[in-house]
Amino acid sequence: MLTTPVTFKTNNQLELGFKKPPSDTVPHIIKYMGSKKPILDFITNAIDEVHTPGKWVCDLFAGSCSISAALRRKYDFISNDVQDYSRIIAHTYFSDLSIYHFDELQEQIEATVNLHYMWFKQHYAEYFYDYSKIATLEEFAKIETKQRALLANEDFDIDHHLFVKYYSGTYWSFEQCVWIDSLRKAAETFNNSQVYYSFLSSIMYAMSYTTQSTGHFAQYRDGDKQDAMKNIITYRIKDFYDHFIKKFKELIETLDDSLKQLKTSTMDFTECLETMPVGTTVYADPPYAPVHYSRFYHALETLVKYDYPKVEFKGRYRTDRHQSPFSQKTNAEDAFVNLFNGIVNKKANMILSYSDNGVLNINQIIRLAEVSFHSNYHVSIQTIDHIHSTMGRFDDPDRDVTEYLIIAKGMINYD
Repeated sequence: MLTTPVTFKTNNQLELGFKKPPSDTVPHIIKYMGSKKPILDFITNAIDEVHTPGKWVCDLFAGSCSISAALRRKYDFISNDVQDYSRIIAHTYFSDLSIYHFDELQEQIEATVNLHYMWFKQHYAEYFYDYSKIATLEEFAKIETKQRALLANEDFDIDHHLFVKYYSGTYWSFEQCVWIDSLRKAAETFNNSQVYYSFLSSIMYAMSYTTQSTGHFAQYRDGDKQDAMKNIITYRIKDFYDHFIKKFKELIETLDDSLKQLKTSTMDFTECLETMPVGTTVYADPPYAPVHYSRFYHALETLVKYDYPKVEFKGRYRTDRHQSPFSQKTNAEDAFVNLFNGIVNKKANMILSYSDNGVLNINQIIRLAEVSFHSNYHVSIQTIDHIHSTMGRFDDPDRDVTEYLIIAKGMINYD
C-alpha cells in the first residue's frame, strides 16, 4: 500500500489548465527518437507547477535539449547528458547571435570550405559519383563498396578527413562526407565565439536530413533491392551544404539573448545530481527502451569530438559508446533508486517522464518512488496519450503510447 500521497490526472483533466508554450519559435536541429517536442507544453506546465522561484532547472538527460530550448527565456538551466553533442545543442539554444550578420559569416565559411572541398575534388575525383545516373544494382553496389573500403585501405595526406575515411558509402556518400569534413574544419575558425555551437548544430542538422538511414545512425541500408537502391539514391543526391547553410542562417537570424544562465555537463546522472545546487527542479527523461541511444547517435558524437575513434561492426559504432543502466532490465531498478535518492538528497523537486512501453512497468517505478520520497514529498502522476516515432522501423514506424509524468514536489521549502 502506498504511503506517499499520490494523485492522478489524465490528459483530459489537464486540457482546461493548459498554458500556451513560449511564443518564440524553437529552431529544430536533429531528428531524435522519443523527442518530447509533440508534448512540450504538457511537460513545461508541470515544471512551472513545481518549480521554486530563483532556483535552477536541471534537464538531467537532455538529449536534443527541447525542454531547455522551450524554457530558455524563463529559467536558469543545467543541461546534462553523457553525450557531448547534447552539450553543443544546449549552448546553441542559449547563444546570443544577434550581433552577427549571416552574409559576412557565409563569406568566411566558404573561404575555408571551398579550399578543403576542392583538394578532395582534385585528388579523389573518381569518388565523386553522379548517383542520379546509376541504373543497376550491380553498379550501385560497386560504387558503395569502393567507398566503404576507404576505412581500411586509405590514409589521406590532409587534415580533417575523418568522415571521408570512416563513413563514405555508409550513411552518406563520399561527396557528402567531404562536405562534413570541410565544414568541420571551417567550424574551428569560430572556436572562440558563440557561432561555433550553431555551426556544429547546423552540421548535425544536415547529417540527420541527408543520411540514407532513417535520421539516426544505428545502421545504414545496403540497397540490395531496386526499390531500396532508388530510395537511398534520393538521399545520396541531396545537397549537404545547402541543408547546412539554410539551418545556419535560421539559427543566426533567430537566436538572441535568452537573458538566462546555462551550465552544461557531460556527467553520469548520479554525478550531476551530486554537484547541482540544493532545491533545483530536476526534469528526468531517462531512456525507456532496451536499446542504447549511443548506438543511434554515435556519428554526432564523433562529429563533435572529431577524434578518429576506433569503430566496430557494420554501423561503425564508437567502441567507447555509453551503455545506460536504464536500458538494462537487470540494472534499471537500481538506476531509478539512485535517481530518486539523489533527488531527495538535494531537496529537489522532480518531474520524471516515462512511457508505458518502457523497460520497467510504471507501477514498479511508482513503488520505487514511494520508498525514496516518504512523507516529505507530495507525489502526483499525470498522463497524456501521444504517438511515438520509432524513427523508421518498417513494421512499427509510429506507436501509440501513454506518457507518464511522475511529479515529486517537496512539502518543505529549502533555501
